[in-house]
Amino acid sequence: MATLGCSGLVSAVVLALLLVAAPGWAGQPTDQLRTEINRVLKVLDDPELKKEGRERRVEVRRIANDIFDFEETARRSLARHWALRTPAERDEFVQLFADLLERSYISKIELYGGEKIAYVGETIDGDVATVKTKITTRQGTEIPVDYRMHKRGDKWLVYDVIIEGVSLVANYRVQFNKIITTSSYAELVKKMRDKQEEFYGDEKQKRTSQR
Repeated sequence: MATLGCSGLVSAVVLALLLVAAPGWAGQPTDQLRTEINRVLKVLDDPELKKEGRERRVEVRRIANDIFDFEETARRSLARHWALRTPAERDEFVQLFADLLERSYISKIELYGGEKIAYVGETIDGDVATVKTKITTRQGTEIPVDYRMHKRGDKWLVYDVIIEGVSLVANYRVQFNKIITTSSYAELVKKMRDKQEEFYGDEKQKRTSQR
């Protein structure tokens, strides 16, 4: 079982989002997902932003907010424990969970190395859709990646990513449930806060050492 950081699966998610989009299947969810991925690629290829690593990360984080429905992902990951939370607790959890995913996302940004992605299918059932893709690595290995999306207004947002049959939401759900049932919800929040403080402490130290 992965640790709270879920680094292996998130690394695969990041890899899936930092890819060259090949022409293929076209539909509204697919087109919108492709547009957001192209925005990421534009940031990665910007020579000025390459010089400013922190600025590039900030921009990618902003795009991540446009790709993911963090509240829906958090709700599904917390599962039955979500109903027990107060509105204030839910707001805090969504922010902590979004920050956890975003930190994992931006920390793996340098993984991009010319991998290819093909859009191979799309299914839509009302306001829910699945966009099926296939990644081809530089070694020729093919990895199936499915994006589960739902419609909010006129936009399709990702709430789950399935890498080779492994769901991001399901992975976190198991981890969160284990911590809550063996300890408490408060302990889960504490662990997430500690991870957050650790990350930003390391970032501050890096910036200080580079001056």
